[in-house]
Amino acid sequence: MSETVSFGYEEVPPAEKTRRVGEVFRSVAKRYDIMNDLMSAGMHRLWKDDFVRMVNPRAGEDILDMAGGTGDIAFRLETSGANVTVADINPAMLDVGMARAAEKGLTSLIWREQNAETLDFPDRSFDAYTIAFGIRNVTDIPAALAEAHRVLRYGGRFFCLEFSTTTWPGFADIYDVYSEKLVPRIGEFVAKDGDSYRYLIESIRRFPKMPEFAAMIRTAGFAQVRHRPILGGAVAIHSGWKI
Repeated sequence: MSETVSFGYEEVPPAEKTRRVGEVFRSVAKRYDIMNDLMSAGMHRLWKDDFVRMVNPRAGEDILDMAGGTGDIAFRLETSGANVTVADINPAMLDVGMARAAEKGLTSLIWREQNAETLDFPDRSFDAYTIAFGIRNVTDIPAALAEAHRVLRYGGRFFCLEFSTTTWPGFADIYDVYSEKLVPRIGEFVAKDGDSYRYLIESIRRFPKMPEFAAMIRTAGFAQVRHRPILGGAVAIHSGWKI
């Protein structure tokens, strides 16, 4: 990893990014799901439904949902009867997810505080690895992808839902104005934290484009790597297999 990494539009030392990202998610944890609804006009729910359908969870298999603190993906995976472990580096996000699970009466989920770059799980522990809107906040993305590959069993599958760069003419300009100008204002009004949402938008701008991220997944050792754009690539579902 280089001596500096991106924190939004800034270049900072890796440890500084990890600390500051932690502060962002501690700040927004309690309003995170409400903000997702407002920022995406509720579409994030459809994207997540589509994502889990592609994962195709099955009863009895072991799935790691990384950066899944508030439980949105895990709750969808759990209905299949799969054994789901929810992992997140941020305890505030996990607290929100565990509270939501208790309200729903869900007791089968396992909750673990974990750094995606240095997972505690043994090799070949899971049949599937999911991460939704989390990989761009990881300090060392190649390390996280390598760990995802390590903890998957042979034949295991990797799925990542993440913001990207839309290629639709016209829509790209509208999306840029909306995200850069309006999202931080919504964050200030609803979550009382415009700066955190300004970072989250900047982190999307700095994230690799779809083909570049697909190449990173291949470099980590995955085969049959694909990406499926949504809204012209404003959001994308990336997948790969460990064979």
